[in-house]
Amino acid sequence: MRGPMSSENPPTAVETVPVGHDGVRVDISERPAMTFPGGVGLVAFFALLALGVWMLVALPGTAKTFSLLVFALSIVALSALVIVQPGQTKVVQFFGRYTGTVRTPGLSTLVPFSTRRSVSVRVRNFETNRLKVNDADGSPVEIAAIVVWQVADTSKATYAVDNYIDFVTVQAESALRHIATTHPYDGSEGVGTSLRGSTDQVADELAHEVAERISLAGVEIIEVRISHLAYAAEVAQAMLRRQQANAVVAARTRIVEGAVGMVDLALRKLSEEEIVELDDERKAAMVSNLMVVLCSDQPASPIVNTGTLYAS
Repeated sequence: MRGPMSSENPPTAVETVPVGHDGVRVDISERPAMTFPGGVGLVAFFALLALGVWMLVALPGTAKTFSLLVFALSIVALSALVIVQPGQTKVVQFFGRYTGTVRTPGLSTLVPFSTRRSVSVRVRNFETNRLKVNDADGSPVEIAAIVVWQVADTSKATYAVDNYIDFVTVQAESALRHIATTHPYDGSEGVGTSLRGSTDQVADELAHEVAERISLAGVEIIEVRISHLAYAAEVAQAMLRRQQANAVVAARTRIVEGAVGMVDLALRKLSEEEIVELDDERKAAMVSNLMVVLCSDQPASPIVNTGTLYAS
C-alpha cells in the first residue's frame, strides 16, 4: 500500500499551454508590385506580332518556322498586360510567391506568367443578422448592427484568411454578441452605460472590438452602428410594463420634489411677510393639504372656509 506523499517531493505543476500561437499566422504585408507602363507591353506585343507576320510572308519556307517563335513571344508580351479598374487592385503572384499589389488604375505591364487576383478596396457595408442574446441583466434582447468596412492590406486579405468577407461577417457578429452581454438594455435610473441609452458609446466600443478582431485579415472598420435593438418577444410585454412603472415612479418623484419646494416657498413667504402666524399644528395641516393638492392626479375641488381655523 502506498504511503502518504512526502512534503519534500511536491507534485509537479502542470504547465499551461496558451490557446493558439503565432506560428499559425501568415506573416505577410502589402508592398507595391514591380510594374512598367502599359505602353511598353503594347508596343512589344504589336512589334512582335508585326515581325511574325513579316517573317511568315517574306521568308522562305524553311525559315517560316521562326515566325512561330515570334508569335509565341507576342503572346507572352500580351499576357504581361493587366488592366486595373478604379477601386480595384491586383494581387500579383509569381510561381507561388507574392510579388506585390498593383493599385494604380489603368493599363500596366507586369512580369509574364504571373497570376493576378482582383481585390476590391471600395467601401463596403452589411447588416448583421438579428441576434438574440442576454444582456448584462440576463434579459433576452434582439440586436443587429450595420458594419462599414474596407480592405486596407490586400496581401493579408488574400493570404492570411481563407475568405475575408466571411471572416469579417462572423467576427462582427461575435463582437456584437460580446458587447451586448456586457451592458444592460436600460440603465438603472439613467446611471451607467446601457444599450438603449448610450448608443454612441456602445457603437464606439463595438467598432473598436470588431476592428481588433479583423485586423488579422487586413481589413479596417470605418463605422459601426446599432440598427435594431428590442427586447425578445417572450419578455417584451413584461419589460414594457416595467418601463411604464419606472416612468410613473420617475414622474411621481419629480412631482413630489416640486411640491415640497412650493410648500417650503409658501411657508417662508407667509413667515417673512408676516401675513399670518401659524402654529406647528396648523403648519402641518397646511402642508398636508398643499401636498394632497399638488400631488393629486385629479384637479382639486377647493372648499372655502368662512369660519375660524380653530375649533370653538
